[in-house]
Amino acid sequence: MSEVPVGVDGTRPPPSADGRAARRDRNRDAVLDAVIELFAEGNLDPDPDEVALRVGLSARSVYRYFDDRDALVRAAIDRNLERVFPLYLIHGIGEGGLDDRIDQFAAARLRLYEAIAATARAARVRAAVDELMAEQVEVTRRALREQVEKQFAPELDALEPRPRRAVSTAVDTLGQLESLDYYRVHQQFSLRETRTLLTDALHALLGP
Repeated sequence: MSEVPVGVDGTRPPPSADGRAARRDRNRDAVLDAVIELFAEGNLDPDPDEVALRVGLSARSVYRYFDDRDALVRAAIDRNLERVFPLYLIHGIGEGGLDDRIDQFAAARLRLYEAIAATARAARVRAAVDELMAEQVEVTRRALREQVEKQFAPELDALEPRPRRAVSTAVDTLGQLESLDYYRVHQQFSLRETRTLLTDALHALLGP
């Protein structure tokens, strides 16, 4: 690996524009990761001073990367969503027998929940005062609702409109992130207990 050349006065040249940009990107990512860590610790609306202290930067430095607190929190939520996006997917959605589809659905939702629970809570907190975040929260809920329709289409389509709506809504509600929060946080069920309870409820709703 070649060394950085030293000038005739014994000093090294100033960092290149590419080097400054890389450092800026690293610092920005470190700030966002610190916000995500604070989410996980229960601080769902951290301010830039708290984040700066965590990263070892000044609050002024944090504001060089983000215009305000809303932009900071929103960017952290977006970063985590990008990381866990593959967990939103259910491969072979709607394929197989009901038992397999229920097991697959429960496993997928709980994997997603465990990866994103804290960030999802922060998003819901921000949604109360941030219109863009409120839209993002609703987009996520709608995407999860559409998965229910695809995963359990044979059972739902066999029902008359009124019971179909009731069953579809109940299944969707069970699998939303807020509901899984109720299982895991408020009822303090283990991951295994939550999966068992979820699959049993889905069998009761969708089975013959």
